[in-house]
Amino acid sequence: MLKFVTLFISATILGCTYGLISLSYSLIYKSSGMMAFVNPDLMTWGAFLGFTFYTLMGLPYPIAVLLTCVVMFCMGFAIQKGVVRNLIKRNVTPMYITLTMFAMGYILQNLSQLIFGSVPRKFDSIIPGLKIQLAGIQVQPEAIICVGVSLLIMALLQFFMNKTKLGTAMRAASMDPMAAESVGVDVSLISGLSWGLSTTVIAAAGILCGPIYSVSMVLGANLGAKAFAGAVLGGYGNMIGAIIGGLAMGFIETFVSGYISSDYKSLIAYIVLILFLFVKPTGIMNERAIQDV
Repeated sequence: MLKFVTLFISATILGCTYGLISLSYSLIYKSSGMMAFVNPDLMTWGAFLGFTFYTLMGLPYPIAVLLTCVVMFCMGFAIQKGVVRNLIKRNVTPMYITLTMFAMGYILQNLSQLIFGSVPRKFDSIIPGLKIQLAGIQVQPEAIICVGVSLLIMALLQFFMNKTKLGTAMRAASMDPMAAESVGVDVSLISGLSWGLSTTVIAAAGILCGPIYSVSMVLGANLGAKAFAGAVLGGYGNMIGAIIGGLAMGFIETFVSGYISSDYKSLIAYIVLILFLFVKPTGIMNERAIQDV
C-alpha cells in the first residue's frame, strides 16, 4: 500500500509537470494554429533565467519569476514577429514553419550551452528548510507548488480563451485570419501576443521545475516530448485536456517504472498513446483540429 501511495504522489507531481508544459503547446495551437516545437528549449531558457535572477543574483523569488516571465514574453513575441510572421508573408507551407521551429530549438539549446555551460546547475529551494510529509512521504514544496500552479494556469487559460474578447480574437485569428481581420481583429498583434503568452507559460514551467530537476541545457528536451504526447492524448488545443493528458502520461510512466521496469516506461507510454489515438484520434477531451472546427 505504501508503495502505491508513493507512486501515486510521484505520478501526480510528474503528470502536473507534463501538464504545465502541455498547456503551452495547446495554447499556441489554439491561438495561432501552429505547432511550437521550440517550446521545450524556451522552457530551458525560462529555467536558466529564473536560476540567474534567483540563485545567482539573489533576487526575491516573486521578482525573479516576474522578470523571467517578462523577458520570455518578449522573446516569444520577437520569435513570432521576427521569424514566424516573415515566413507566413512568404507563403511558405506549414511544414517549413515547423522545421524552422525545430531549427530554432537547436539554436536556443546550443546558445544556452554557450552562455550557461553544459554542467547542470542547482536551483536554490523556493522555501528553504520547509519539509512536507504526505502519507509519510517527504515531498519537495516546489512539487506541491507546481501541482497547484498547473491547475490554476489551466483554469485561467480555459476561462481566458473561451470567455474573454482577447481569447475569442485569438481563436478567430487562428481559424480564419482573413475573416478575423474583416471584423477588426489585428491578426498580426494577436499572433504576437499569443506567442508571448505561450512562452510565458512555458517559462513558468521552467522556473518551477528548476528546483525539482535541476537546471541544464536538456531540461526542456527531457520533459518536452512526454508533455507533447500528453497534449495530444488529452486533445491537442484543449486546456483541460492538456492537464488530463499530462497526468495520464505521468501515471503510466511512474506505475510502469514502479511495477514493471523503468527500462520500459517510455516504450509503454507511447504504445498506449498510439493505441488510444487509433480509437479516439481527437483525444480524451474530443478536441477537433482547427481546420475542422
